Amino acid sequence: MAPRYTPGRMYLRLQRDGDALDAELSGEWRGANLPAIDAEIAAHSFAGARSLKVTVPDTVTLDLAGAWRLREWLKAAEAAGLNIQFDGPPPGQLELIDHTLAGKVRPTPPSSSESAFEPVSALGKQVTRRVQAVKLALDFIGRACVAFGRACTSWRRLRPASIARHVYETGITAIPIVSLIAFLITLIIAYIAAQQARAYGAEIFVVDIVTVGVLRELGVLLTAIIVAGRSGSAFAAEIGAMKLNEEVDALHAIGVEPHEVLIVPRVIGLVIAMPLLAVIADGIGLTGGALLCKWLLDMPLVLYLERVQDAIAPTTFWVGIIKAPVFGLLIALSGTYRGLQVRDSSRELGRLTTVAVVQSIFLVIFANAIFAIAFWQLDI
Repeated sequence: MAPRYTPGRMYLRLQRDGDALDAELSGEWRGANLPAIDAEIAAHSFAGARSLKVTVPDTVTLDLAGAWRLREWLKAAEAAGLNIQFDGPPPGQLELIDHTLAGKVRPTPPSSSESAFEPVSALGKQVTRRVQAVKLALDFIGRACVAFGRACTSWRRLRPASIARHVYETGITAIPIVSLIAFLITLIIAYIAAQQARAYGAEIFVVDIVTVGVLRELGVLLTAIIVAGRSGSAFAAEIGAMKLNEEVDALHAIGVEPHEVLIVPRVIGLVIAMPLLAVIADGIGLTGGALLCKWLLDMPLVLYLERVQDAIAPTTFWVGIIKAPVFGLLIALSGTYRGLQVRDSSRELGRLTTVAVVQSIFLVIFANAIFAIAFWQLDI
């Protein structure tokens, strides 16, 4: 019998081979698309069929509303006497619905302490966990990139109001603490440099140390560490609390992509805020250096400014500023990724919030080392 596949179907492709039906899902099985999905389902019948093979590719988006409609269709096929099989594992949403309707609780995974006295088994499990963690991280980055691409296609999806709110919360409100830390750290560095340079009569070079150090490294690096502890932890805690309250699952259920709503505005907001904070930290740091040189070395402000201009190369300022959006991106991705990993308890929320901060600081320092090597190779 000729196959009944009709080109142009968006959600369900059905082929008949004798008494066997092959069904392949496609597109987005979301609540918003249920009328079109129902129309396609109604166009097919199970008459004369004895088996149904269902394929759900990874490219198919399936929320709870779409999964519920797929389950009803499969139940109708089963009631018609068809033997149903999946090509690969069935979607997890079907299992979730079945478990919820049956009132079952997912079994608790065995504790890792069971393999404490089995070194080879424990090593294998650790390697498996690390590999799985890398896969999950790459999956998160991929989903975030896709969500960012979708957001760039529509002004409404980009959510400028949410981005502006995150620029205010991560940037404007952080100005006092960033300014204070930049001022104090610069005072300390200038004081140490002045004590050492005075012994050789080279006090004038204190200005060079402060200027180049603040503009190239300290300004942006201090800002990134403060933002990692402040905004990175806030991202992880906010999204983690939403996970505990099942608000993220609710977004899935109503057909809203959480990465587009929760990740993209935070990442864009922090990428915008970081260069602004770095510029402020640079200005405050140079001001602190001027005050210490005036107080400790009795250096006139005019001489300090002239020496600052001599010490700055054309690329000195931009070498520091170009790192700022990269650091902001790493901090935002780390915080939101750990927030989405929260499961089950507030203790897990606290642990992953701490992990987000530590990981953000590590990534910032690691990226700064890569920048240093790259600038050295480029002779900048």
